[in-house]
Amino acid sequence: MVDPGTVVNVIKQARDRRTAPLILELDLTEGIVETAPADPLSALLAMRRPGLRDILDGLRRARSDSRVRALVVKVSGTVGLALAQELREAVQGLRDAGKHTVAWAETFGEGGRGTVPFYLATGFDKVYLQPTGEVGLTGVALEEPFFAGALEKAGVRPRFAKRYEYKTMANTFMEKTYTPEHEESSQRLVTSLGEQITAGIAAARGLAEEKVRELTDRGPLLAAEALEEGLVDGLAYRDEIYGALREEFGEEAQLRYVSRYNRAHGLADRLPQPGRQDVVAFINGQGPIRLGRSGRGGPLPNSGPAMGSDTIGAAFRAAVKDDRVKAIVFRVNSPGGSAVASDSIWREVVLARRAGKPVIVSMGNVAASGGYYVAMAADRIVAQPGTITGSIGVVVGKAVVNDLLERVGVGLGSVADGDHARMFSATKDFSDSEWERVNASLDKIYDDFTAKVAEGRDLSRERVHELARGRVWTGADAREHGLVDELGGIDLALDIARKRAGMASDAPVRIYPHTSPLERLRPPESSEDRTAASARFDGWGSLGGLAARLGLPSAGPLTLPGAWEIR
Repeated sequence: MVDPGTVVNVIKQARDRRTAPLILELDLTEGIVETAPADPLSALLAMRRPGLRDILDGLRRARSDSRVRALVVKVSGTVGLALAQELREAVQGLRDAGKHTVAWAETFGEGGRGTVPFYLATGFDKVYLQPTGEVGLTGVALEEPFFAGALEKAGVRPRFAKRYEYKTMANTFMEKTYTPEHEESSQRLVTSLGEQITAGIAAARGLAEEKVRELTDRGPLLAAEALEEGLVDGLAYRDEIYGALREEFGEEAQLRYVSRYNRAHGLADRLPQPGRQDVVAFINGQGPIRLGRSGRGGPLPNSGPAMGSDTIGAAFRAAVKDDRVKAIVFRVNSPGGSAVASDSIWREVVLARRAGKPVIVSMGNVAASGGYYVAMAADRIVAQPGTITGSIGVVVGKAVVNDLLERVGVGLGSVADGDHARMFSATKDFSDSEWERVNASLDKIYDDFTAKVAEGRDLSRERVHELARGRVWTGADAREHGLVDELGGIDLALDIARKRAGMASDAPVRIYPHTSPLERLRPPESSEDRTAASARFDGWGSLGGLAARLGLPSAGPLTLPGAWEIR
């Protein structure tokens, strides 16, 4: 027989759990997933990592939830500067709603870079550091390798042509040091990013910018030094930080990860609603741009995502076809890649607008070269101040490996039918007629690119050429020059989309393509359904392994060189 007292206690405990104060948690140790990977295995493995949409939606939901009293975030690992700015904005919204926010770290860069993680932490009410940690506030630097000397020694001759002097991918392989234009562009980038970080830290910590620069030049700072200078609020271990939160908000306060909180409390939003419900479509474009389906960008399990023109195109067509969709937000986080694939995606943006559906682009850490190409036709472009964008230019070429093969004793025979049959072979240089074809292609792509920028951004061709020539800009500078419209993140892009479409400020958002990891295993039914994706790697064909070992490019003519993520 059940004891009535036990039943009462169980009911009371359940009620207490439903009404107890909540302390939201976020652990950035393994980074943030912007979108679920396209291949099923990676998508399943990524489910344990916090997703950007879950974080932003959860923090927005928490603003008006009286149960949520605080947010505590472990700042660890690395996030790009633009993503850090996005998170700071979301945290500021929570602070404005009267919630207490705490950032803590074991260290901000143990023998490594800690500038951006610390910048992110300063967006919180309180910043705590483990007593043995450091504040690796050392500034912003960009190191760019030049392979010309090494390739020469290896017997590899890089043969590239570009449009124009700021398109620096060719320099990476053909120069031994900076050209004047390359150095000018890179220096302006780090200066702009440094200004943003310094201003952000100074405002958050109540310090003069000159003082922050002085501390940066002294960094990294020991924990005690950081405390003395007012960079952190206290030195404490995890248990002490959590103990203080429980003391402030009660022992009955429950811990809940932001992602879990959002999924649990957002269940009602995902259930079918009676009657017609208008939505904003959210399309996520991540990684190098290529023809075909999205998937992994390389052959290794930890390779990042790739943006396939088939997948993104199908997502746009599905959103346009759906009468419930009144606007589209296109998230772009890409260094570019294939010019043809970029153009295919650009066309889908144009067609969506012609169908009466406003398209708003939200740029992530990087949206440059092909990443800018796919964005430029949107109604509005939103970027973070630290977004790497622009790079309106083109580069085409190949590596000639004859001398290398000769040195290692490899003979290579060839037969051909056609004067240009071996034009892109890595075992012969371009002939004069082939080189003429290369330059004709460059001129056509660049002219087409800049013409579409002029049309999309309402600028003259002459002004676009001044801003283009392959030059890379920060989001802050790009806004000054008219290449982007607004500074902000996904939330701002969604707000603009809703207003453009005349929708309610809380109109729901639906992901396109909307497929689970298991659904991606099924074959598509038609070309309108080509959103299923499997891992693939497009490279140098039979010379792919050699190209990868030499660090040679394989992504396409509209590609930003290097790893343009300031951390």
